[in-house]
Parts: sequence; structure tokens; C-alpha cells
Amino acid sequence: MGGVHDEPTERATGLWAFRRFTWWSLTVTIAVFTVLFVREWALDPRLAGWAGSLGGVALVVLLATAVVLVNRRLSREPEPARAAGLPVVWLGAGGVAAAALAAIALSLRDYEMWALGPAVMVSITATFLPTVRRRVFVVAGAGAAAALGVNVSLLAGDGRWPVAAAFPAGLIAFVAWMTLGMLWAWDVADRLDTARGLAAELAVKDERLRFAADLHDIQGHNLQVIALKSELAARLAEADPARAAAEMREVQRLSTDALRETRAVVQGYRRTTLERELGNAARVLAAADIGTTLESDADVDVLPEPGRHLLGLVVREATTNVLRHSRARHAHVLYRVEDGRACLRVGNDGVAPPDHGPASEETGTGLRTLAQRLEQAGGTLRWWHDDNRFEVTASLPLHGSAPTTTPSPDPDPDPDPGGSPGPDSDRDPGRDLGPRLGFGAASGAAFEGGGR
Repeated sequence: MGGVHDEPTERATGLWAFRRFTWWSLTVTIAVFTVLFVREWALDPRLAGWAGSLGGVALVVLLATAVVLVNRRLSREPEPARAAGLPVVWLGAGGVAAAALAAIALSLRDYEMWALGPAVMVSITATFLPTVRRRVFVVAGAGAAAALGVNVSLLAGDGRWPVAAAFPAGLIAFVAWMTLGMLWAWDVADRLDTARGLAAELAVKDERLRFAADLHDIQGHNLQVIALKSELAARLAEADPARAAAEMREVQRLSTDALRETRAVVQGYRRTTLERELGNAARVLAAADIGTTLESDADVDVLPEPGRHLLGLVVREATTNVLRHSRARHAHVLYRVEDGRACLRVGNDGVAPPDHGPASEETGTGLRTLAQRLEQAGGTLRWWHDDNRFEVTASLPLHGSAPTTTPSPDPDPDPDPGGSPGPDSDRDPGRDLGPRLGFGAASGAAFEGGGR
């Protein structure tokens, strides 16, 4: 069988067996009916010896053509490719053989079955054509067969022209219906298998996107803190070596944690949790000399594990953005349960107005991506500026998915709580590190993957 693309997969899905069934059904049916047809007049004493020999050769050529063309038609070529690459040589050989068999049968006045050979070739040829042209071709073939039969009958003067008109046209229509019906079933199975393959590819791509988003959410935060602490240690190296060494030990610990978490993500075991990220947020913001209020009047365990994972990512992303995009002195994190929904709010001050810096372009894997993920889970994620404050709020249903709600009508189009400077800004990249780490200026050397 020609044209097998992936035989192990096709065997597993049953497509390979269905192809074989279709191939054998068509070729055996064509061969049996054609041989029975030829047998009727091959033994006729009125047939000359040379005509019998010619008929035998034509029969072999017709059957060989049918086998090759059916095999080619089941090769899973796209329809445009089939129409553009018609096997002209085989079609020509089969057409000549069918014409020879038809002429021999007509010479014996076999008005009923003489069109079987042409019917086989018309049907097989039609399978290589687009749908509309296929129908026109079959109708034209049936009309031509009827016209030829009528003309032969009229010339012979035997008065059998109604039979000569009806039988050939009906025979071509029947053979075309049988052949095209079998191949239509094959085409449907082929399209379904192709759709299955595309669905599998899309699932793989979706998993890759999910993995990339999780890796960004997990490592962006860790690397942001490592960058800030490393810069602080460099500044403290001469003034306070002991504290600088302590900071570098903390950097080493964070680096080890980041490596372990990366390995866990690759293995698919680690999931961010809300309770862990609430603790991390309080600890990291305090280390950055940002006064942090953490309020939680509900047990995080009432939220299912997937919900805790999503809200944990929100806390992590919001914390990273506070460190990177603001000069915050105060921040608050609030978690509560009300009306059957888990609600989270993270806010901070020290935010420059949106027009104080170019809009952040890092929208692909941050708050906007998280908003999409929460909406798919029946939740919401909103963010906005208010004077010098930036607020992020998220909510999820405690049990199951709820209908998704429309995001806030006026969220800031650039969820950048600090109006981060552009590449041409003349700000000192170390000027603001002190307000957040207790030294003198905030870092502008933020890790580019940690923001939104």
C-alpha cells in the first residue's frame, strides 16, 4: 500500500487497517465484475480470435491501472496536490483499455454491460478531481455513454435504443456511486486522523506555553531578588564587610533554591502555593526595607489546590513588580474569603504616574497572562493606578468554576506600577536602591524577565 505516512500510529488508530479494507474492497470488486463481464463475450463464437486477444490484453491493462490508481488515491495526498498531479500516463493507458473493451462489447451488441470498462475509468478518474468537477465529470461520462449506445443501436436498426441509452448511463452512475462512496468514507477517516494529529500538536504547544509561563513566574521573582541583594552586597563590601558577606550568603541560598525549583519545574513536580508566596512576599519586601502589612482572615486551605497555585502566582508577580517598578515605602497584602470567593489584594505606594515613563512592553507573560489564566478558572484579575498607588486584585471561586467576568472597565493599559524608564532615560540605575534595601537608591538593573 503506497503513501503510508506513519504506519505505527496508523496501526494504533486503526487507519492502516481501514486503508487496507478500502483498497481490497475496491480492487476486488472492480476485478470480479470486470472479469465476469469479459467472460460473457470472450466465449462468444462470433468474436474473432484477434479481438479476443485484444480484449485479454485490454483487461489486464485495465485491472493493472485500477490497482495502481486506487493505491495512489489512498496515499493521503491533499486534494489540491491530487488534482495538480494527475497520473496522466496511467489514466491514458486505462482509458485506451476501457475503450477497447467497450468497442468489442458493442460489436456484439451488448448494450447492457459494454460501459463497465469506461465506468471503472470514469469513477477512478473522478476521485482525483475536486468535488464540483468530479460531479460534472461523472454526469458528462454517463451522458456520453448513453449517447454512444443510442447511436450504435440506431445505426444497427435493432430498435433497442431505450436499453442502449438507460443501461450504460445507469451503470456509470452506479459504479461511480460505489467507488466514490468508499473513497468518501476513507477521506472522512483521513481528515479525522489529521485533526487528531493537529489536536495532539496543539496540546504539546499549549503545554510548552504553560511551562514557559510557569518558569517565568517562578524564576523571574528569584532572579530579581538575587540581583537586588547582589548589588547591595557590592555596595556594602567596603563599608560593612560582615553584612556584605551575609547578603552574599543569602544570594547563595536563593541561587540554590532557584536551581532546585528550576529542576522541579522541568520534572513537573513543583507548584507555587498561596501560603508559601504570602510568606515569601512578607520576607522579601521587608528585606527591601518596604513596610509591609499582611492581613489574612481566612484559611488558604479552603481554596482548592489549583486556585492556591494561581493566587500564589499573582502574589509572586505583584511582589516582583513592587521591587522592580516602584519606589515603594509601604505595601499591603490582603487575603480574605467572602461570598464564596477567595479574594486577594496587593498594593503599594511610590508609583510614578503612567506618563512619567514609557509604557512597559513586557505584557506577554505577566499580569495579562495571569488574567487570562484566572478568567479560564472562573476568576478575575484587575489592576489600576490611583495617584501614587498601584493595586492588584484577584478573586477565584472556592468550589469549581464560575462564569468569567469582564475585567475592570478602566484598568491601566500599562500595568507598570512604577513607570519604568526606557532605554534612553537619564536616571541613575542605582539611585533608588536605598529606599528599598536601606542603602540609598532603587535598582534600575532589574532582571528583564521578572516584570510583567
